[in-house]
Amino acid sequence: MADTAADVLVDTLIDWGVEVIFGIPGDGINGIMESLRTRQDQVRFVQTRHEEAAAFMACGYAKFTGRLGVCLATSGPGGIHLLNGLYDAKLDGAPVLAVTGMQFHDLISTHTQQDVELDKLFADVCVYNARIMGPAHVENVVSLACRSALTRHGVAHVMMPVDQQSLPVTKDVRSERNVAGHVSGRPTRNRSIPAEAELQRAVSLLGTGKAIAILAGAGAIGASAELEMIAERLAAPIVKPLLGKACVADTSPYTTGGIGLLGTKPSEDALDGCDTLLIVGSSFPYIEFYPKPGQARTVQIDSDAARIGLRTPVELGLVGDARATLAALAPLLARRDDRSFLEQAQKGMAAWRELMHDRGTRTDSPMKPQVVAHELNRLLDHDAIVTTDSGTITTWFARHIDMVGTRAFALSGNLATMAPGLPYAIAAAIAFPGRQVVAFVGDGGLSMLMAELATCVKYALDVKVVVIKNNTLGQIKWEQMAFLGNPEFACDLHPIDFVGVARACGGQGVRIDKAEDCGRALEQALRMPGLVVIEAEVDPLEPPMPASTTIKQAWRMARSLARGTQDAGATAAALAKDKLHEAL
Repeated sequence: MADTAADVLVDTLIDWGVEVIFGIPGDGINGIMESLRTRQDQVRFVQTRHEEAAAFMACGYAKFTGRLGVCLATSGPGGIHLLNGLYDAKLDGAPVLAVTGMQFHDLISTHTQQDVELDKLFADVCVYNARIMGPAHVENVVSLACRSALTRHGVAHVMMPVDQQSLPVTKDVRSERNVAGHVSGRPTRNRSIPAEAELQRAVSLLGTGKAIAILAGAGAIGASAELEMIAERLAAPIVKPLLGKACVADTSPYTTGGIGLLGTKPSEDALDGCDTLLIVGSSFPYIEFYPKPGQARTVQIDSDAARIGLRTPVELGLVGDARATLAALAPLLARRDDRSFLEQAQKGMAAWRELMHDRGTRTDSPMKPQVVAHELNRLLDHDAIVTTDSGTITTWFARHIDMVGTRAFALSGNLATMAPGLPYAIAAAIAFPGRQVVAFVGDGGLSMLMAELATCVKYALDVKVVVIKNNTLGQIKWEQMAFLGNPEFACDLHPIDFVGVARACGGQGVRIDKAEDCGRALEQALRMPGLVVIEAEVDPLEPPMPASTTIKQAWRMARSLARGTQDAGATAAALAKDKLHEAL
């Protein structure tokens, strides 16, 4: 029975299937917290150490489950802290609801304490954004917020003045047009497919291609069988932007792996050499990796018509659900006899995987970060959930950790923010207890929100954190040097004893610094119960180089070294050693 406005809010969330809410209590949401206290058997509140982490957890929960992720923060600074995680959800299309408090309704805009009008602040990040005006307003607003986030794949926000949260429902009489019983907590999904005539046009266009490539992104996840069926019929390699890494297994004979700065040479070759391109559920942002305008006739499948032609000229756009559209398209396509373009890509991919194996099994000292990723990949369960962060860590993840079986992963794709790796892992452990959960993160990202290690211990979560420790903001360092030709500046990090931090939080810690010990130590750590932080100390001079190094990048690197980069001699020697090793 709902007695207060806050009760109505929480009951409406329960009606929409919300089972967990991430956040921190505060005086601006005391009424909501009391309602959550009295409904602990129906919805779980997970207390975080930072509101940014709460928003990341809600985003990660939404990414892993496809359900609504919910975060809660108090008025003013609490709500402000949510923003980075909310933008992560916005840019990657994750359905997230943020609930925030607000000061007393009759003190808003009077310079009172924490007088921040969060609905105005959140205007850019939200697909729906509303201020609750009283108990009779709650159900309509919260239901529409949930529906909007789920159907528009974005962020919704509702805020409620603190004094109205505890206001009895009977104190607010509905207006005559606000008729009770006209909302429901039933989400709907878009499973539309294009018209038959449009599918036939796609068949005709794709049938004229001699070298066809498929670019499959996050929107194609869940359509693995359909993608491989079409790849087989068109003899087309599947190129995967990072967010689409799990759309087909990394070991599939049809994929050339990733594209972009973290991608593979065979994927670059496939897009450089294709005369026809099928884009499925992707708006991969790096335009320079697409076929040049006029090179390839392009068909694009996307559920959002606004994204058709967003990155490259598209001759035919098919608006519809990726899996349903591919399933309708596949039977209409004839099997191509000429397999040469696919076979060339497969040969290139075999050589690339051999190169990655070589990099992952080196015994150099200091230990290479690729070794840690390689050994972790070997030890992961077939249904493991892996999270990662932004930086050089993303390169090692993208190239050395395979999505196979029913493995799942999450990272900050389009926002590419640091720090979500650990909060994502917490969300995964809560959503899927019993599955192996590993956060594969860098020391720079982990140090931003490492207080959440205590959250893992508090809730007895079985989370393993593999932190690649090179004591530097590696991605920024190499960008300064290879992309700009500037000496490295302000990227070194003061070392942190992450094993000690883990133990201080109540968890366990393991340290690895030798390649020959890496596999055995990782295996033992992964078997330990609860929170375990595995600190892997690696070579800080190992560069996350793109698959193809341009003359311009080489010149800029040389210019950076000549202009006074710290440890220029050691850096040059490390780069030369890597190239010599691969040549031999």
